[in-house]
Amino acid sequence: MKHDAIIELLDAASIGKKVTVCGWVRTFRNETFLAVNDGSTIKNLQLVIDREKTDEALRKRLTTGAAICASGELVASKGQGQSTEVLVEHIEVLGDADPEKFPIQMKRHTMDFLREKAHLRFRTSTFGAVFRIRHGMTFAVHKYFNDRGFYNLHTPIITASDAEGAGEMFRVTSLDLNALPKNDEGKIDFREDFFGKETNLTVSGQLEAELGAMALGKVYTFGPTFRAENSNTSRHLAEFWMIEPEVAFADIRDNMDLAEDFMKYLLQYALDHYADDLSFLEQREQNEEKDKPQNERNEMSLTERLRFVIDNQFERITYTQAIDLLRNSKPYKKNKFKYPVEWGVDLQSEHERYLVEKHFKRPVIITDYPATIKAFYMRQNDDQKTVAAMDVLVPGIGEIIGGSQREERLEKLVEKCAAFGIPEEHVWWYLDTRRFGSAVHAGFGMGFERLIMFVTGMTNIRDVIPFPRTPLNAEF
Repeated sequence: MKHDAIIELLDAASIGKKVTVCGWVRTFRNETFLAVNDGSTIKNLQLVIDREKTDEALRKRLTTGAAICASGELVASKGQGQSTEVLVEHIEVLGDADPEKFPIQMKRHTMDFLREKAHLRFRTSTFGAVFRIRHGMTFAVHKYFNDRGFYNLHTPIITASDAEGAGEMFRVTSLDLNALPKNDEGKIDFREDFFGKETNLTVSGQLEAELGAMALGKVYTFGPTFRAENSNTSRHLAEFWMIEPEVAFADIRDNMDLAEDFMKYLLQYALDHYADDLSFLEQREQNEEKDKPQNERNEMSLTERLRFVIDNQFERITYTQAIDLLRNSKPYKKNKFKYPVEWGVDLQSEHERYLVEKHFKRPVIITDYPATIKAFYMRQNDDQKTVAAMDVLVPGIGEIIGGSQREERLEKLVEKCAAFGIPEEHVWWYLDTRRFGSAVHAGFGMGFERLIMFVTGMTNIRDVIPFPRTPLNAEF
């Protein structure tokens, strides 16, 4: 069905043309003014219907949610807040929406309600804006790396390795769960499984991406990852997407430079290409802030937070310096922090946000974390206590990127495997890259949904992915 996208009809240059519009009804006022949206923009297009020339039965079918197709002349609008409108000559209802049953009406719905209607929440202005921006950020990620000579690598979704060592993985099997084969020890005999060994859904593509980087130089993986963490917080999903670049002949400083440049590029892309959606989401956030206590409101608007990251050089400090700053801070001395602050303990969001929003008033990169709280593959520093790790912190969220210089020395990596209880035969292929032509290399991971939360101002991670997967929830 040939038709014109609404986003193209908002330009006054199209005035006077005969157009055809397909979309979904948002409102129908006075049986004359029809607001229609087709998903191409946050803005609706007004269709003006001649009541005298439109059948009454047809007008009654023009309810919120109905799919319609209309044709007529595009003219300059006399109404406020819109530049053009269509004088309808012909209109057809393609799909009815019973107003007594259609749940997404033109009123305020709670996020909990809309999560229950995830198959229909795309119809709302909020989620239309979120998912247009999500698309834009997907494109921007690929464009950024492509333009800088990176190669996209598709790493396995099914894997026998646990990159993070947390053990919170979803098992993949073709075995009959009602008749599991057992070995002589009475344990499940995975030799009879499809892959002949125990396999899981991946938590990261990093280890495999490193293999590519050690030949192609600069690679990145951008794909789904999975974690069987039984958490129902606003920051956790069982299925999420990760962006993971890996770069050969790069150290921790190069890694920090890449992460800072990457963040600034993505946020500027959002501002340049999704101004209307961001404006809507900023207004939405401001309206919601009015209902919050003063001390829980954002000090910066959505756009200000994006510019805060783009316009400021990132502060770079060590973990030890961060601990000292926090322990000398007023919140710490007044017992305002909920979580402890001491060397050897991982920083929490409240600590990270204090450093960004209160102390430095700019994004922060923290490096050189205690080895005991970081993964086995991170490069051991000369002090033997810390590793060349880094976390990038932004306002409102805290950590948005985590990475490290990877341990390129075979003997050190073997020691780490033993310390972490990782059998060498499980990662023999990873160790081989250190046996043959090893080189300094580094990389990081960014949770894509965490990025979308920051760009859109949404406060629950379930609202920035089309179909959230969480404990006891796998609808659609």
